[in-house]
Amino acid sequence: MTTKLIQGYEVVIGFETHAQLATQSKIFSRASTAFGAEPNTQACAVDMALPGTLPVMNKKAVECAIRLGLALGSHIAPRSIFARKNYFYPDLPKGYQISQFEIPVVQGGEVSFFLGDEKKTVRLVRAHLEEDAGKSLHEDFIGQSGIDLNRAGTPLLEIVTEPDIRSTEEAVAYAKTLHQIVTWIGICDGNMQEGSFRCDANVSVRKPGQPLGTRREIKNLNSFKNMQLAIDYEIRWQIEEIEDGRRIQQATVLFDPDTGETRAMRTKEDAADYRYFPDPDLPPLVVAPEWVEQVKTSMPELPRAMAARFVEQYGLPEYDATTLTQSQAMAAYFEDTAKTCGAPKLASNWVMGEISRRLNTEEIGMEAVKVSSGQLAALIARIQDGTISNNAAKQVFEALWTGEGSEVDAIIEAKGLKQMNDTGALEKIIDEVIAANPANVEQYKAGKDKAFNALVGQVMKASKGKANPAQVNELMKAKLA
Repeated sequence: MTTKLIQGYEVVIGFETHAQLATQSKIFSRASTAFGAEPNTQACAVDMALPGTLPVMNKKAVECAIRLGLALGSHIAPRSIFARKNYFYPDLPKGYQISQFEIPVVQGGEVSFFLGDEKKTVRLVRAHLEEDAGKSLHEDFIGQSGIDLNRAGTPLLEIVTEPDIRSTEEAVAYAKTLHQIVTWIGICDGNMQEGSFRCDANVSVRKPGQPLGTRREIKNLNSFKNMQLAIDYEIRWQIEEIEDGRRIQQATVLFDPDTGETRAMRTKEDAADYRYFPDPDLPPLVVAPEWVEQVKTSMPELPRAMAARFVEQYGLPEYDATTLTQSQAMAAYFEDTAKTCGAPKLASNWVMGEISRRLNTEEIGMEAVKVSSGQLAALIARIQDGTISNNAAKQVFEALWTGEGSEVDAIIEAKGLKQMNDTGALEKIIDEVIAANPANVEQYKAGKDKAFNALVGQVMKASKGKANPAQVNELMKAKLA
């Protein structure tokens, strides 16, 4: 694998991603995790660390961790430990965060993806369970700050990579693939705007062959676009600093999308600064092999495995198969359509074409698609049997999407879109076109293909676009032979 250099420097990136787990209650309490509630209405005594309260582990959160470990080929620790991570922020009510340090529940694993035609693999160090902190709210217009503890205790899985990423493009592709996986297996809703999937990028640069450079951590990247802009800026900034003779200081930085720049927030802490020690209120987390096997039976087919099956089973190009497996909803929609109409490549073309275009235009997801897989299959079947042309099919699709009609055959009939397949009628039109265009006939016989296309075009015009193009081509060639 060739390493991409920027101004003679190699980029080194590692990721820490916080995936909010899809549980109804918090990791150590029964308070709700629902988004959007009024401040401090979803914080119970445990979340607020009132005296005498004790944490109780959420079994569903552990199951989510097991699912991720199975999806990424990780080792699932039969025994892991919770620790107290000590730091003092106003939105951390206990003065420490319950996390995992020395023995996390998920260890190792990897995330693979394609960048162009090249397969990339990013190794994982760990994925550990922890609780989220609350949120500080700063009201600049009144000069006051407040604390919302609704998020305190929300279950997170922090997924940490090795520093294997060598470009911004790889970083974004990794993040998108991880996002796809956690949503696919149902452990996270992936909503970046609501903070359900938050990425921190550790970025450093070095001359090839030199030791790792000093990293700066870009916190809370909440969109793939901002991720790319932030990392690109940080790379340029670090290279300029080094070229100007200045040293990079380890720090936590934030990205400002308005200026397109990163700015230092605080000096980056190391593990020793957090004074980790085992949480005395929580026993070791024990995951029995039987539990892992039970979870494994409920796991869905994973995206890469499904894409490989689509290539094998339906004869799709790898590009199609990869595109169709970006979400479970799209994959299921394609497969339902393909099985019903018996034309997988046509089904793929329509899902990646008209369906995707409409979804993007209206900014909706597959769950809100306005043409069912059964309707699309019926439409494709009518293209296949020659009832309608591709152009007519788009008119039928438009009617289905807008709700003008719900039955493919009824729409075709109502709009008069049936292709003319009557051989006798077509031959009559072809004879008339040949008789009226002797010059084109002579040019075709002299080897000019454009003249043939012109003759076909005249037939289509005479039939008002209803003639079957394939049939016209066949009959025209026979007449001119």
